[in-house]
Amino acid sequence: MSGAVEGAGLRSTPMRRRYLITAAVALAAAGITVGLTLATRTTPPKPHRQAGRPPLVLDFGVRSDAEAVALRRAADLYAAGKVDQAAPLFGRYRSLEAEVGSSLADWPHGFGDLVSLARDHARSSLVQLAYGLALYWRGDRSGAEEAWRTARRAQPDTPYSLRAEDLLHPNFPRGLPNFVPSFLPPPGLARLSPPKQLEYLRERSTDVRGKLLYGVALERLGRQLSAQSEFEAAARLAPDDPEPQVAVAVGRFDKADPSRTFSRLGPLAKRYPGSQSVRFHLGLSLLWLGSVKKAKEELRLAQDAGSSTPLGTEARRFLERLRGVGNG
Repeated sequence: MSGAVEGAGLRSTPMRRRYLITAAVALAAAGITVGLTLATRTTPPKPHRQAGRPPLVLDFGVRSDAEAVALRRAADLYAAGKVDQAAPLFGRYRSLEAEVGSSLADWPHGFGDLVSLARDHARSSLVQLAYGLALYWRGDRSGAEEAWRTARRAQPDTPYSLRAEDLLHPNFPRGLPNFVPSFLPPPGLARLSPPKQLEYLRERSTDVRGKLLYGVALERLGRQLSAQSEFEAAARLAPDDPEPQVAVAVGRFDKADPSRTFSRLGPLAKRYPGSQSVRFHLGLSLLWLGSVKKAKEELRLAQDAGSSTPLGTEARRFLERLRGVGNG
């Protein structure tokens, strides 16, 4: 299995893993929750023709319509190797998601259909991501990377663009460091379905906290640019509050150029040395660079700034999971 695909979290080979603790913050049915996960950092070997079928990456966000439900089911069946059951579900629909699923379900014969899709939908990050995976499976690494670069540029405000970034930078942990608010979401949010959660947060994105929470939700849905717009709007409303400034900095993280984040977090740490949000997110972002010792130092500062606060609690959880990882 290739390191590029492992690093993106699409498949994994335990014998090749080198673990690093990272954050995974998701918009889920239970509310906007904060948790911890293990991500891999690997060096990809030379590509070769792979056995089986390429991974299928479909993301429907908070959609709950009949097609989204059916295609999620089809994708689950595909992932479980039950392609004969998945194929008819893909065949019911004519969306790009369904066409990509049908092409891969007919692998390897469906590769020609995927080539046609890639030619006809050069500006679809979904299609270019899938095309790149198919090329990689056939042993064409350079072609795969070109398709993934196209996917990254074509629709940058989509989860498919972010998955392409993972594949292009397999030595980074999967995903991006995400902004974590210093305050909890409204208690009633947990009782809403994901679509209604998003609607609720959008309707209340009128002040600093509202914009930060809505930005968090968008970020967790893979809409990095939309989230960034909310964070920047919050920062304009409160130019002397470090928290929205931190959100802007973390929201700018780019694996091709991490300085987009650190060039802002560094000055914020000097301007607001006692800010728990600054320290927590500096530690979080350092984990993406593999700087575990420095990350621990920042997370300890965040915990010391208030151990019973939401960020203090998260800092403690990170430090507990980071025991034995790195030095210090």
